[in-house]
Amino acid sequence: MVAFRREKYVPNGGPAGGDGGRGGNVIFKVDSGMNTLMDFRYHRKFKAKNGGNGANKSMTGRSADDLVIPVPEGTTVTNTETGAVVGDLVKPDQELIVAKAGRGGRGNIHFASPTNPAPEIAENGEPGQEISLSLELKVLADVGLVGFPSAGKSTLLSVITSAKPKIAGYHFTTLVPNLGMVRLDDGRDFAVADLPGLVEGASNGVGLGFQFLRHVERTRVILHLVDMSGVEGRDPFEDYLAINKELAQYDERILDRPQIIVATKMDLPDSKENLEAFKKSLDEHATDQAKIPEIFPISSVTHTGLTELIRKTADLLDTTKLSDMEKPQDTAKEYEYKPADSSDFHIEYDKEYESWVISGDKIERLFKMTDTEHDQSMLRFARQMHGMGIDDALRKAGAKDGDTVTILDFSFTYVE
Repeated sequence: MVAFRREKYVPNGGPAGGDGGRGGNVIFKVDSGMNTLMDFRYHRKFKAKNGGNGANKSMTGRSADDLVIPVPEGTTVTNTETGAVVGDLVKPDQELIVAKAGRGGRGNIHFASPTNPAPEIAENGEPGQEISLSLELKVLADVGLVGFPSAGKSTLLSVITSAKPKIAGYHFTTLVPNLGMVRLDDGRDFAVADLPGLVEGASNGVGLGFQFLRHVERTRVILHLVDMSGVEGRDPFEDYLAINKELAQYDERILDRPQIIVATKMDLPDSKENLEAFKKSLDEHATDQAKIPEIFPISSVTHTGLTELIRKTADLLDTTKLSDMEKPQDTAKEYEYKPADSSDFHIEYDKEYESWVISGDKIERLFKMTDTEHDQSMLRFARQMHGMGIDDALRKAGAKDGDTVTILDFSFTYVE
């Protein structure tokens, strides 16, 4: 604000223009009640409000409230221009400032000096940050069910939890991860995610697996379901090796986590013989007998072995921490990123408009904060440009008297 005291009987009133208020930050905050990023499909632009204008009598404008945007747990925020991970929101009520507000502009009370006791100079507010972000939701489950299509993952989830996933006798019935909660008699509980069927080559984009492999990153214990029935003519041990290979190719650390082999469909005729052959193959291929995962034979149809499996899973969760998962790994994307020009300004000649164009973060920010309606503010901006060396740079670049110079959408005439 440019203002002066004009009260009766008050001599030497002087400048009395107040400062502007700070703008609002844009903040992502974890909302435990949200499960999807569906809201962002329809609402893609978010803008915090500006701070209030300064007023006379040296009154500062009101600062704007921060814009708080709820996101679900497990959201990874990535800068779409640089590919850098801005933040990983995995805890309830966790907050992340993704765009910082600019400070309010200063009123003319700040520019009074002995040589200019009544300045007509005020600043516009500092521009706030603008950023383009990509949001990715990774399921936050304690236990992940992995295995080939039709290994019985959805059936197991429907039996041990209240979840009602689609179950059918064909591959890729499950198209999205399903979540369910398991509660034990002793009060312990944990979340289980049924991850869509992986196939060989999933880590390279084959089938649905690549799309959902990232959800395995969050799980602390893996239940590896292997179909022992052999009704499709498949070798259970080959299936087991193939899935582990895909997990390792996606992220080697996943295989360091506790894994339980769940032998499914044990109610079918050939399952017991296939299980014995599976155990034998497992022993022969193991380099370290101590690292062979436990095998739990179950039947989701007859509920055989489910109680023991759930108890063992809960015990493993009690002793397993997710410390190695605190920082997400971006294994899927590669970016070519050139860092921004570190200089304060850049000058080039635009032949189409016959104008010298000055660009750069610092000079553009200074111009945006200049109140072009007051001559003294423009003179101050001219001094700032001179201090940055723009006058000399224009002269060296070949600018002559009368040439047009442009900064953003503002043009002026260059004078030697």
